[in-house]
Amino acid sequence: MPARESEALILRSFPLGEGDRLVSFLSRSEGRLRGVATGARKPKSRFGSTLEPFSYVRMWYYERETRELVRINQCELIESFLDAQRDYAAGVTLALMSETTEAVLGEHEVAEPTFRLLLVAARAIKAGAKLPLALAYFAFWTVRLGGWMPALDQCSRCGVSLTGRAYMSRSGVLFCPNCTHPGQRVISKEALQLARRMSGEKLEALMKVDLPAGVVDEVKDHMLNQVEEHIEKKLQTRKMLADLSEEPR
Repeated sequence: MPARESEALILRSFPLGEGDRLVSFLSRSEGRLRGVATGARKPKSRFGSTLEPFSYVRMWYYERETRELVRINQCELIESFLDAQRDYAAGVTLALMSETTEAVLGEHEVAEPTFRLLLVAARAIKAGAKLPLALAYFAFWTVRLGGWMPALDQCSRCGVSLTGRAYMSRSGVLFCPNCTHPGQRVISKEALQLARRMSGEKLEALMKVDLPAGVVDEVKDHMLNQVEEHIEKKLQTRKMLADLSEEPR
């Protein structure tokens, strides 16, 4: 049973027993896994702060075919996002990204593009990106990588080019005004244009543009709605983030 070595992003960790931790992480090469870090909560633990949420680490672990949980042997910190998470809103945004990743990926489902997406979004937040933009970009690419993204330039029914506003069904399909049905959500021309930009531009480039906050929020909400539709449940941290934005300032 040789140790496996992989870069990993810590998604979540929980106390286990008297001194251990149960860790959910995304391995760059092996996908989403769960494991036990023995003694991680004890004083002078060899793990230090490497198991904090969104730590980017190099991990060594053992895996047995007959067990669901791997045994985490050692972690080496590559990059920390603890400073970014000192801001509560940023911490909740990163937690929402973690929850979304756990919800859309099955265990052992290799997803190297998702790994890179999480790292890009986290680094953007660390660099001071506006949180709604980072989350909108992450949600957009989560939908696209999941294979749930509709054609953004034409009506799914008649094929006409979408040059103005469009209408989105619960399953995420886009229709022109002539083909819409009652109950479908309106998506503005500006939100469609931003979604098209996200498909071809890096987050770093979008951070340099003065994008209307309402349009960014519209894309974010449409994409998160699509995630919830496909996982068939509500994202708990999404509500936390919404409640935070409604607090008086």
